[in-house]
Amino acid sequence: MGIEALRDQYPAFEQVAYLNAGTTGPLAADAARAGREQLSLEARRGRAGAHFERRGELAEQLRRAYARALACEPDEVALTTCTSEGLATVIDGLGLSAGEEILTSDEEHPGLLGALAAARELRGVSVRSAPFMEIAEAVSERTRLVACSHVSWMTGRIVPADIAAVDVPVVLDGAQGVGAVAVDVRALGCDAYAGAGQKWLCGPEGTGMLYVAPQLRERLTVSRRGYGTLADPAAGLDAVLHEDGRRFDAFALSAEALATALAAIEVLERTGWRELHERAATLAARLAELVVAAGREIAPRSASTLVSFTSPDAPAERERLAARGVILRDIPERPWLRASVGAWNDERDFERLLAGLQP
Repeated sequence: MGIEALRDQYPAFEQVAYLNAGTTGPLAADAARAGREQLSLEARRGRAGAHFERRGELAEQLRRAYARALACEPDEVALTTCTSEGLATVIDGLGLSAGEEILTSDEEHPGLLGALAAARELRGVSVRSAPFMEIAEAVSERTRLVACSHVSWMTGRIVPADIAAVDVPVVLDGAQGVGAVAVDVRALGCDAYAGAGQKWLCGPEGTGMLYVAPQLRERLTVSRRGYGTLADPAAGLDAVLHEDGRRFDAFALSAEALATALAAIEVLERTGWRELHERAATLAARLAELVVAAGREIAPRSASTLVSFTSPDAPAERERLAARGVILRDIPERPWLRASVGAWNDERDFERLLAGLQP
């Protein structure tokens, strides 16, 4: 499927200028159809042996698709319910204690901050913040983990490449990375990477992924264990964990969610990741230019898909724009609106946004 046909896959664009994939991506017609068909199958045939076999097959297909998006091996990927679950799995699994430090940045999402706060409150771990673009230089002798975004959800800045050179484990929040920009977890030099299925991969809510490098996997304690994380559940109390990334899997993902997520990412794969990433970055840069020309100031950004810009009253302006059919979000505690630009957008969306901005 060519890039010019991608927009037609998303019915939302028949009604609105959708610039909010950084929250939840547009849902493709093929993905919605796959979810409906799976539910219909369950309604007609019930949910017994064949159903669970089907669910397992869908899970492994999705795991392989996520691995392709991350440029890693499928056995290094866990299926999760969201980015936050993956981040919490890593932070809790390291078992850090009082006197040890986690280094994070000043542009992090509550999905990461919640896990960091739990480590501080429940384990006495010190959590220190550094400027996002200086995080690698801020690593100290006490630092045992660096936990920060691959792409800042606030500004669209990409973490500096020198993060790969730090000598402690690095876990990246990839909620604004995977699907939006090119991701190669080995080239990034990270030890773990948590991503979302519902954002730039345009899947259903309640889906996500966690990459854990083999050298870190062996260090992580898995305190939450269930049927799917065990190599032989029938062994009862003697059951052991899967040796690969499945040990970190979410306890339950529905077959309909898996089917929808798989169809959603297949739409993108048919277009091609390179084409998607290049078009989205080019469009985002174009929107940044247009917004500046309209008199708004742009937050510092990298060649990503996010464009944050000043607003006199961001929550109120977001609501006014939504009423005009322009969907984006505001950044809490910052005077910014954020547009998430995907390869599915075009100049028509930008025109509607600019027409709705107050002078």
